Amino acid sequence: MYWMCESEPTILRNTKAVRIHVRGIVQGVGFRPFVYGLAKGLQLCGWVRNTSGSVEITAQGQTEDIEYFLRCLQEEAPVLARIDSLIIQPEAVRSEETAFTILPSVVQPGYRQPVPPDAAICRNCEQELFDPTNRRYLYPFLSCTNCGPRFTIINDLPCDRQHTVMAAFPFCPECQSEYDNPLDRRFHAQASACPHCGPRVLLWKKDTGIKRLSSLESILKARRILREGGILAVKGLGGFHLACDAGNAAAVAELRRRKHRPDKPFALMAADIEAVSAVCQVSRLEAELLQGYKRPVVLLDKKQPDAFFDVAPKLDQLGFMLPYTPLHHLLLNQTDAVLNQESPAPAILVMTSGNRSGEPLAAENDEALSRLLVLADAFLLHDRSISMRCDDSVVQLDRTQPTPIFLRRSRAYAPYPVRLPFAAARPLLAVGGELKNTFCLADGQQAFLSQHIGEMEDAATCAVFEQSVDHFSRLFRIQPELVAHDLHPNYFSTRYAQKLDLQKIAVQHHHAHIAACMADNGLTERNLIGLAFDGTGYGTDGKIWGGEVLLVSYAGFERLAHLEYLPLPGGDAAIRHPWRIALGYAYTLDLDLDGLPFLLNIDKQAASVIKHQVDKQLNAPLTSSIGRLFDAVASLIGIRNHVCYEAQAAMELEVLSKPFIDSAAAYPYTIDDIIQVKELFKAIIRDLRANEPVGLIGARFHQAIAWLAIDLCQQARDVTGLNEVALSGGVWQNQTLLQLVRQGLTEAGFTVYVHQQVPANDGGLALGQAVVALAMTER
Repeated sequence: MYWMCESEPTILRNTKAVRIHVRGIVQGVGFRPFVYGLAKGLQLCGWVRNTSGSVEITAQGQTEDIEYFLRCLQEEAPVLARIDSLIIQPEAVRSEETAFTILPSVVQPGYRQPVPPDAAICRNCEQELFDPTNRRYLYPFLSCTNCGPRFTIINDLPCDRQHTVMAAFPFCPECQSEYDNPLDRRFHAQASACPHCGPRVLLWKKDTGIKRLSSLESILKARRILREGGILAVKGLGGFHLACDAGNAAAVAELRRRKHRPDKPFALMAADIEAVSAVCQVSRLEAELLQGYKRPVVLLDKKQPDAFFDVAPKLDQLGFMLPYTPLHHLLLNQTDAVLNQESPAPAILVMTSGNRSGEPLAAENDEALSRLLVLADAFLLHDRSISMRCDDSVVQLDRTQPTPIFLRRSRAYAPYPVRLPFAAARPLLAVGGELKNTFCLADGQQAFLSQHIGEMEDAATCAVFEQSVDHFSRLFRIQPELVAHDLHPNYFSTRYAQKLDLQKIAVQHHHAHIAACMADNGLTERNLIGLAFDGTGYGTDGKIWGGEVLLVSYAGFERLAHLEYLPLPGGDAAIRHPWRIALGYAYTLDLDLDGLPFLLNIDKQAASVIKHQVDKQLNAPLTSSIGRLFDAVASLIGIRNHVCYEAQAAMELEVLSKPFIDSAAAYPYTIDDIIQVKELFKAIIRDLRANEPVGLIGARFHQAIAWLAIDLCQQARDVTGLNEVALSGGVWQNQTLLQLVRQGLTEAGFTVYVHQQVPANDGGLALGQAVVALAMTER
């Protein structure tokens, strides 16, 4: 089957013919109909077709029209398209060419196409959603080639409807006609549907079960449940959210109680940008992130410290996103007369991941009804399956450069590949770490990073990890010959790698962090200085690293300096109870803590046990972690003795420090082969005894770590002659510290690299494992 544009250009002396290969995200995004319409408008002849590795075009016409056509291919491509390369070759002019056609797809062994990520509803579909004259009026699953689900509905490639979950919904005649028309916005839109032939929404309540209602009636009742303070489980693109009215303190508190999440911030979804701007400072670039087709959760500064305090206790930022599916718009819409009159909805909802603590995101109806029944009062379900669960992405704007920084790379970004700085000679799987897990499949010059998997401490999450690896391997036709994993022997990902019948390569945690930053910035093989600051990473000496100055190449590393080893009494328990870290450090450094306020809430017998553990080296592993140093200081100065989520104490310390940061002088420290912090702690204790503000103490500590980082790089430069620095590890998510260090290093003449495409935390670890393993095998 093919489509023809009837045009008969005269073959003149200035006629030109070209063959074009376009690679990138150019399939499933309306690229062929875009090319077809453009060629028709210019009266070109030739053809366009999908192949396994690219979109291929031949075009013939007058020279100036061909040149305009080539410019438009790059400058006016569909919004979801992403062109990685465009190869143009001259062709012989053929007088028999009289039309422009869309040819059938061609399968090419050994080639692959990136799978488009899911995309937020486009403006055209949003207009149709609220247009009473449109046949898709108020239909919660409308989409087109410019928007809607992609990654989460694809079972296999090529991305044809029969290979997606939409195969369960045969087209009605009208939808089929649109799908077959190359000039229609829904030409080959695999997720396209309408109320007559597509998925529908179902409402399930504890007292009644499934309600036999229309999709709209189900949504209206769901809005009423939210308005009345209920908790609603909502099935979305890649899984379930748990939603409640963000302005209802009792509803938020009840959600926290049910989810066993006393303090960790919730994500919010607002009806529109005006609702967000009423609560937070929103810059032009942040507004573009919020309103673009990716719609991640964006961390924004509050206008008032107490705004939605229950949503993000003791923090000065809120994580907002805007509706990205028609269903979300229908839940939150504030302007449509029908919805307003029937059931007004809150303008801002909590929209947190639909799971119990430690479990993976719930994806299918039966799974959600089983696992989330104790959390939700009602369930807004739908009958479209989810092929691959995918949580929301989380970003914040870099304060020193107008670019987003990833805290979590998932929906709307995964699984788009990162281009490797060198070609992989053998296909490889990198399995990532234990926390914030992602994995990576690499082949050629493409590294396909998975969506956020989560914390690998729950059996169900581990099962999702294994299913996802299998899915990616099938989807991208990559059968790995190598597997890269962390050095830590007890990580699930390490044990999984050990079971595989593949060549295994262990990669040190912080080497992987710095290598990930290098690959993230497209750097070729070289040596540079790496500052790997994070919470936990297994070192080559069996100790817990995390405050490392490294001389790094892809193929190897040398440890130039590190924070002195200090004990973690109780091991992992110390991370949840940072008072243990503070006491362990104090006993080791022989610090006088008598009378300090933070001791008032610590049982004397428990403190004695900590001293015994440190003295006898019983369950008190040694660490050089900067992350744990932040925890110890936060506890010592009275911010928090117990944490409910990762980095909570450090985040609250940063919030209190910000007002003082510009005027604070750095605390002292000592660099003598290792970084010594006894003088730093003694200075903090002096300030505590002098009743200095906690925020000022925190600011002086931030300045100390910043100047320490700059001094370490200068010393490393003196030894190595290197002038490039890569920053990686979870500590660099601290924007206050990142700003201070980047500015100081730049002023000192360094070139500084930070993460661009993947998180600095362990969510980017798999990329680093992949490039290190590939470089090691090449060597």
